[in-house]
Amino acid sequence: MKRIFLFLAVVACVGLVQAQPQKRRVTSSNAAAQKKQAHANDRASLQFPTKDAMPEDVVWKRDVYRSLDLTKDENAPLYYPVEPMGRQVNLFTYLFRLMLTGRINAYMYKLDGVENFEDKNKLKVEDVLTRYSIYYEEPSEGKYQVDDSDIPSAEVTRYYLKESVYLDQRTGTFQTKVTALCPVLMRGADEWGGESTPYPMFWVNYDEVAPWLARLPMMASNLNNVMNMTADDYFTTTRYKGQIYKTNNMQGRALAQYCKTDSAMKNEQNRIEKQILDFEDKVWGHMSHEDSVKAAQADSIKAAQGKVKKTRSIFSSGRRGGSSVSTGSSKSASRSKSSGGGNSAPRISVRRQRR
Repeated sequence: MKRIFLFLAVVACVGLVQAQPQKRRVTSSNAAAQKKQAHANDRASLQFPTKDAMPEDVVWKRDVYRSLDLTKDENAPLYYPVEPMGRQVNLFTYLFRLMLTGRINAYMYKLDGVENFEDKNKLKVEDVLTRYSIYYEEPSEGKYQVDDSDIPSAEVTRYYLKESVYLDQRTGTFQTKVTALCPVLMRGADEWGGESTPYPMFWVNYDEVAPWLARLPMMASNLNNVMNMTADDYFTTTRYKGQIYKTNNMQGRALAQYCKTDSAMKNEQNRIEKQILDFEDKVWGHMSHEDSVKAAQADSIKAAQGKVKKTRSIFSSGRRGGSSVSTGSSKSASRSKSSGGGNSAPRISVRRQRR
């Protein structure tokens, strides 16, 4: 009986040992993949450091959403070359390749247009490919294969960008930091001049992609064709130009929801831009060049008027003083003449004391 009991115990232990490894192997493989991706991101961060993260305890911040039209000259470095030319690729091709290889995450673009970088909002690569009808080959070793000619980089002529303008009380400076990017497909245009329909594809966390953008060279000028800046430099120095279409507000409304006409939209955009500039001016007492010139002119005019008044007062007091002296001298002369002139004896008054 003891031998039978020992045999059954050994068989049970062997079964447990054989049942566990498969789950452990799956878990270890996922952990290894995550560790490999984190290691790649850390290595990119170390090799290409980017701007420091925005502090969480800033005293003032304004979040603004902008729409970047890549047909404008200021935003052209993000669009050209449309098709890869050796090592030169545009921003969408670069981000698309990073997403295919799992180096960065793509997050869902919701109807309200607000980014959310939680794990539940991560998109699968297959979902992005099928949703926007991008031809791909079956994954080999867990990676999808997409030819460069099938990447719709020519159709991505717009980006949605979120930036945060904040006051850094530690350094006493105003900073502008890009926090999120969203490529937008423009499809549906016809040969009769119909407008294209925007299709926002996905959000990417800028802090996550910044180390990779620091490795993407681009041209900064039409006059100098040297690739003398990176995509991260481009966004960090705010060389882009975009129209405001939304801000973070308590009602969560975009500008199009309460600006019914194009002129009202333009006026609201200018008002928000002016609010941001005026806040910095009020905090530090800064003035524009025109305002400083006007203030200097006003000060100089005021100082000149003060000098004129002072000069007038000096001359007027001198004239008054001279007349008073002459009057006093004439009076004294008359007194001396009346008292001491001629042979008349001086008048003597005697005050008698009462008894």
